[in-house]
Amino acid sequence: MKYFVYAIVSQNRNYIYVGLTNNLIRRLEEHNKGYNKTTKAYKPFKLIYSEKFSERIEARKVEKYLKSGSGKEFLKSLL
Repeated sequence: MKYFVYAIVSQNRNYIYVGLTNNLIRRLEEHNKGYNKTTKAYKPFKLIYSEKFSERIEARKVEKYLKSGSGKEFLKSLL
């Protein structure tokens, strides 16, 4: 199975969300349609980062890094 770590940015507000999924396209659609309670108020979103992994453990490590202070700084540098 494949896993994706992704980061999306709100196009209306100053908000970056980092997540992990096994279906990136479906997950982005869910965020943009408001299906996720955490991100609903910040839609619409634009994908700014994604990385593919074959092991969930590795994907989770990167997700945790991107949610950290230095990880958020890295993501902001992509904007």
